[in-house]
Amino acid sequence: MSLISIKTFTLELDGPADAAFTVGEVVSGQVILELSRDTRVQSMKVQGRGVATAHWLENRGMNSVYNDYTSKVTYFRKRQNLIRDNGELTVLPAGRHEFPFSFQLPEETLVTSFEGKHGSIRYWVKVKLHRPWCPVRKIKKEFTVIEPIDINTPSLLAPQAGTKDKLARTWYRNFGQVSVTAKIDRKGYTPGEVIPVFAEFDNATSRSIVPKAFITQTQTFIARGTMKQKRSVVATLCGDVVSARTRETWHGRAIKIPPVGPSIQQCRIIKVEYMLKVCVDVPGTSKLCLELPLVIGTIPLHPFGSRTSSISSHYSVNLEWLRMAIPEQPEPPPEYSSVVTEEEAEQQNNGVAPPPAEDLSGIMERPLMAFLQEFRFRPPPVYSEIDPNPQPPNMRPRCMTC
Repeated sequence: MSLISIKTFTLELDGPADAAFTVGEVVSGQVILELSRDTRVQSMKVQGRGVATAHWLENRGMNSVYNDYTSKVTYFRKRQNLIRDNGELTVLPAGRHEFPFSFQLPEETLVTSFEGKHGSIRYWVKVKLHRPWCPVRKIKKEFTVIEPIDINTPSLLAPQAGTKDKLARTWYRNFGQVSVTAKIDRKGYTPGEVIPVFAEFDNATSRSIVPKAFITQTQTFIARGTMKQKRSVVATLCGDVVSARTRETWHGRAIKIPPVGPSIQQCRIIKVEYMLKVCVDVPGTSKLCLELPLVIGTIPLHPFGSRTSSISSHYSVNLEWLRMAIPEQPEPPPEYSSVVTEEEAEQQNNGVAPPPAEDLSGIMERPLMAFLQEFRFRPPPVYSEIDPNPQPPNMRPRCMTC
């Protein structure tokens, strides 16, 4: 049968285009087939799948041989016959035909949709149309899945605090000690929230220091027992200069969480972690950084601690981060290398992955859930491309000789 017998072959999912699903929900839609004449069909099948994939290549040594690192995890696979192959051909008359379908997502955990540099977590519906003596026609449409992360749980409501110090020295001369103490109200937050940072910087050296805070994101990909990581800074906070032999205190300095995707905790081969780093440059030695773990959730904090609302009732709230607007000229965040210690930088340069944390419970280009600032939003320009504070056109240039 000639290919021109098919005028339209499309797949439509019920609900809005940006709909998100979670465990146990029903994904439904219809396949629309419009024919210009009577057409013989052997079968038509619809398949739903959810797969996590990690993949990268590594070149070891001077030769051109690459090591392939690949791992996959299948979360669900559902099939449904729209036109069953019973050994006889089915003749469809000319005109428009609609074939509805539906399948239920598994009740067990489904991790959030994600697309990263070395891996992805994707969910899709695919339809295959088989006809005698004709190529198989295929259509595919992806949909978004959210893993509910409720930040109202006791472990995510627990305050996070820590203290760290370092001795500033050059050769055999000591300049004194710098210490950092920081605390945040809880571990779990949702995109758009402001984190009040309480910190104290004790500068006992003879030089000034500048305290800063960063929210970092770490994507971890695991395959064949090997780990690959990608780190980035998603938010920054710069404090005032702390003079020599003085102390500076932050009484809830605010750092806002941008519209990033939620943490990914339950996938064996892909993890997304967040960290609040409070750092100072110590004269004569490496950077001093205090790390406080964060979990970015999807169910926001209940105003009065009420737990009566269902998960589905929160989606109108927790999907707001998908529609948050980035400022027209955001301040470009620093490179990740500028907020890590020399030991961490050396590990990255040598390709040595840091040791895994003892507790992995705190551990995302097409699915909406993980279109971070790197995918959904254009990355901010580097400092050399656009002046964040341009000179007004009507301002007279200053004479440099006056």
